[in-house]
Amino acid sequence: MNLGVDRPKAAIVAIDLHRGHLDMAVATMPTSPEVARQVIAANKRLFDWARGVKIPVIHLLTQYRDVPEIASNPFWRTRAEDPNATRKNVLKHNLAGMPGVAIIPELYDAARDLVVDTKKRYDCFVGTDLDFTLRAHGINTLLITGVNTNSCVLATTTAANVRDYAVIVVKDCVETMDGPALHEAGLLCIKTAFGFVMTTDEVQGLGALVT
Repeated sequence: MNLGVDRPKAAIVAIDLHRGHLDMAVATMPTSPEVARQVIAANKRLFDWARGVKIPVIHLLTQYRDVPEIASNPFWRTRAEDPNATRKNVLKHNLAGMPGVAIIPELYDAARDLVVDTKKRYDCFVGTDLDFTLRAHGINTLLITGVNTNSCVLATTTAANVRDYAVIVVKDCVETMDGPALHEAGLLCIKTAFGFVMTTDEVQGLGALVT
């Protein structure tokens, strides 16, 4: 399959696979328990394979120093005022020191994975050293996974596209707290204009990623 790059060198960009979304005991902006179980299992399967074929896993972790870092976003302030919004807890989400600010343990290999823990907005490139890290390691192809399909995954895929990375969103490894319609809408936007959408099985079948 033609990914648009002559010699693909891939990395997984794993977005917000943390307890603040996926551990129902502490999550401040939780997915459903069913979604959490599915997305954790799917990502573990992908990560185990990737580490075995020397594809690096880079975790992006949302973390704020204080509430003003969140509240400086005007739309987010309106979500905090709407009791019916899925993101009504945005001003209480992933503040430094909270238990939610931790990658789900079974998805993190401290000996091999990289972590970028300065993510504060949907776009993983904003205010982080993600682009530097990717280019320092010669990465030109991103396998994007994580939460949420219709916000952080979509925004990061768009940002990667305009920075001229080849992008594959791994369909079974992304999900959202906002429901299946918005999950599918996010994927439709991505495959229409910004990158490929593939399953884990299809990604594992891409010989160009492991040669």
